[in-house]
Amino acid sequence: MTPRPVRLGVQLRPQHTPYERIRDAAAELDELGVDVIFNWDHFYPLYGDPDGLHFESWTMLAAIAEQTTRAELGALVNCNSYRNANLQADMARTIDHISAKGGTGRFVFGTGSGWFERDYVEYGYEFGTVGGRLDALAENLPVIRDRWTKLNPAPTRDIPILIGGGGEKKTLRIVAQHADIWHSFADVPTLERKLGILAEHGAAVGRDVSEIEISVEIRERSMAEADALHAAGATLFTLGLEGPAFDMAPVREWLSWRDGHR
Repeated sequence: MTPRPVRLGVQLRPQHTPYERIRDAAAELDELGVDVIFNWDHFYPLYGDPDGLHFESWTMLAAIAEQTTRAELGALVNCNSYRNANLQADMARTIDHISAKGGTGRFVFGTGSGWFERDYVEYGYEFGTVGGRLDALAENLPVIRDRWTKLNPAPTRDIPILIGGGGEKKTLRIVAQHADIWHSFADVPTLERKLGILAEHGAAVGRDVSEIEISVEIRERSMAEADALHAAGATLFTLGLEGPAFDMAPVREWLSWRDGHR
């Protein structure tokens, strides 16, 4: 199997920042050559002023799809339980076409079960339990994939599914069944253990999990730590940027690190 290339994703956190700064930062990231531009799917800031500026994920992704030409894009991650499964599929297909610019689409369907209770309470969604939200994700993913086969026009490509989370009993089984990319916050020992569990789930569902791209957060990690994660199997590394400044200096440094692994 050809080694998977190292890639860099950057999450523009859509909080505490006017939209025009997010738009400008997305354009700059696309020009710099990052591989994926992410946002997140929440309705309120996750930290800082709880009632500070914040924007919605899917509508923003459609705008980013139109304004960019190179980078893939998606949420890190979409919350499955906010929206009907068929609607999610249709929105994903539409952004896939918006991003295609006459070629192949660039949308990545990043999704998860949801966890931030305020989003649910304020917007009138049932929060339920962790297990119940994971069960809903497992039920909805086949519906989403089936809807993609029925839409006219169809997606421009097999839209990659990224699943976030590290739960070993339910989440990793869902990853083994449906994901093209698995995203976590794991350190090296944790990643190695969870990859072993993922392989067990893959064997149980008849999936070769070597097909799945492994994604990890850079956070405050050094490049030496990233090297160790790469040696353990990670190839997509994601860096979070906080507005309104969106400092691009670390992006340039990590792009240089990425290019040194190609």
